[in-house]
Amino acid sequence: MLLAVDIGNSNIVVGVFRGDSLSVHWRINTEISRTADEYGALLAGLFSSAGITRPDIDGAIVCSVVPGLDRTFLEVIRRYAAEKVYLVGKNVVPGIKVLTDNPGEVGADRLANAVAARRLYKPPVIIVDFGTAITFDYVRVDGYMGGVIAPGIAISAGALFARTAKLPESDFERPDRVVGKNTIEAMRSGLFFGFGGLVDRIIERMMKEYEEKAQVIATGGMAKFLLGESRQIKKTDEFLTLKGLKFMYEGI
Repeated sequence: MLLAVDIGNSNIVVGVFRGDSLSVHWRINTEISRTADEYGALLAGLFSSAGITRPDIDGAIVCSVVPGLDRTFLEVIRRYAAEKVYLVGKNVVPGIKVLTDNPGEVGADRLANAVAARRLYKPPVIIVDFGTAITFDYVRVDGYMGGVIAPGIAISAGALFARTAKLPESDFERPDRVVGKNTIEAMRSGLFFGFGGLVDRIIERMMKEYEEKAQVIATGGMAKFLLGESRQIKKTDEFLTLKGLKFMYEGI
């Protein structure tokens, strides 16, 4: 079995592959203040609930955009899962040409997405990852070309709630109409249709810049929120990052 861990700013996604299949997965909150013991106890509990023991895990690979948790998770994995653990960007190269001005500044999760997209889908591919930020990444046969970073849906909603005292917090639901008849409907409309327009416009501009039609693959925790509304998003792959980590591990 292979343990793959994607450490994001808001969530940590943990997956265990049995052969080519993602056997089990979990999503937990990212809390930089947690100790290795606390994360270890949490991971041990998840493994126990799935009937997984340490000898079952042959190796592990981690990508992280939270440097403060890198050492913590390497320690946790070595203690509770596998001695053989790799960190993307430290002792793992992505296995794809990164054709940007400064390849070292591209997030490890975005590179994992690019590796998976090039392997699983016919390039050119645009990956839209709905996480803390919304990232758009352009992948061609010759490599990772670059991308776009925009504020995420949850960040924008949080800023709206925090800075506007009279607005109530609202969950993310598809509104029945654009013109809201109350404050909550109006906020849902702004988030849903506003981000739908943002996503489509950026994708259209990316394709125009390269003068070609690209497949669009959406991933991340909020990916399904806009499915059916966006003209460009037709397919989602919730675990694209974990799949990319698996492919990277296989190339070591």
